[in-house]
Amino acid sequence: MDTFEDETSTRLAARIRLEREGRGWSLADLAARSGVGKATISKIERGDASPTAGILVRLAAAFDLTLASLLVRAEAGADRLVRASDQSVWRDPDTGYLRRQVFIRPDHPLEIVEVSMPAGKSAVLPAASYAFIRQVVWLIEGELTVSDADGRHVLAAGDCLGFGPPADVTISNESDAPARYVVALSRS
Repeated sequence: MDTFEDETSTRLAARIRLEREGRGWSLADLAARSGVGKATISKIERGDASPTAGILVRLAAAFDLTLASLLVRAEAGADRLVRASDQSVWRDPDTGYLRRQVFIRPDHPLEIVEVSMPAGKSAVLPAASYAFIRQVVWLIEGELTVSDADGRHVLAAGDCLGFGPPADVTISNESDAPARYVVALSRS
């Protein structure tokens, strides 16, 4: 899996540069639009640093893309049948959060993602990551806490939470065991 993750990181770095250059933006332009430092973006594009989930979401939003759309563009595949061995996997370097893109196609409104959140870890995602999408989280195993503008929602295995209007969200695994969940989202 590490080799697959390394290939995804390399493709992602190249895609971020391509998205930026395709718009005629400098590093400073992307930094201003995303709120991510110019030096950080440069390191990511060179492959010297692996971006966190929060940084990737900010970069994707600056390009008017979802995180999943940015990742699928990096993978450049859009077949109807997505074999498990072909699903892109990305690991957040800060938390160990593991994200598997189960299904996405540019011509389909539905995306499915499987996430494994290590014990005691959390991811903070800005409201921009929820612009133009509707999303639900279905907890498969473990415990998960989702905090947003509506409050704190504690989920047990089998629970499903629909997200409200775009807001900053913190997804936390406050337990001492990993949590695994599915995110289903549709583009508006």
